[in-house]
Amino acid sequence: MKAVSRSIAVLGCLCALVLPGVAQAAGHSRVECSTLQSRILARSVPYCVLLPPSYSRDKARRYPVAYYLHGLGDNEQSLINLGGWPLYDRLLSEKKIGEFAVVAPAGFASFYINSRDGKFRYEDFFIEEFLPAMEKKYRIGTTASQRGIMGISMGGFGALHYAFKYPEKFSAVSANMPALFEQLPRELTQDWQIEVFGNPPDVAFFDRNSPFQLAHTASVAALRRMTIYFDCGAQDRYGFNTGTADMDKLLTQRGVAHEEHIYSGGHDWQFVLQHFAASLEAQSKGLGAMQDGAKLNGDAVRQNHDRRR
Repeated sequence: MKAVSRSIAVLGCLCALVLPGVAQAAGHSRVECSTLQSRILARSVPYCVLLPPSYSRDKARRYPVAYYLHGLGDNEQSLINLGGWPLYDRLLSEKKIGEFAVVAPAGFASFYINSRDGKFRYEDFFIEEFLPAMEKKYRIGTTASQRGIMGISMGGFGALHYAFKYPEKFSAVSANMPALFEQLPRELTQDWQIEVFGNPPDVAFFDRNSPFQLAHTASVAALRRMTIYFDCGAQDRYGFNTGTADMDKLLTQRGVAHEEHIYSGGHDWQFVLQHFAASLEAQSKGLGAMQDGAKLNGDAVRQNHDRRR
């Protein structure tokens, strides 16, 4: 691991300008950014980690963790730069979430899976290298009950892919405007310049990696153990609102408790910032994050599941 941590406190101040009404309070959470040298990808992978306020003080405590996957065209710093950091602190101050770490790796244009040609094995990197490296470096959860996954757009695809493929590794999954489509769009390699699914796109390969296929084949008992949240804008320019509604139907048919919303809005950061709080709250509940020094009890978590569809 490359020890080139850098402070981005200045960016934290800028975040407050991006999201009106959210102040960056001194002494609250802090962010570290560094890189991990990957053997599997044969390159360094940047990442940022948001650490909760008490992390530096409570040296004996191991914290739940949510892995955040960014969208296409963004990077590991997007959550920090575009308003997620001060929102996290605000929710903490309002006691709407408990303390947990957030780890955001660079996902490039991978959709967080292994590429069709086998040349860019991002999924193998994430599962085999990245998770163990973060758990070694930071005092964060190493079991499913303390590990969540979340994402935006392409990252929402990745988050649902990982949660449904590896339900034994995560207790919560949340996604804002996830890139959900049951059929592979023709414009994938043309307009989006995405070749992870093959060029030309390999429909069978896409289907094997699709969150829909994984949600259809995963153990219902395993899925029911997770807190599941996702939303999308009704005016999403990529039509991901249709995929979101279809995922809602699939999980409902399988009897899997979840929370799904189609809100007014498009596919942009304005939509994300309007609804990202719900994604963080879902992570906090699913992880049983600590509030006021007391761990959320099982009854509260179960009641939350019962309210979902």
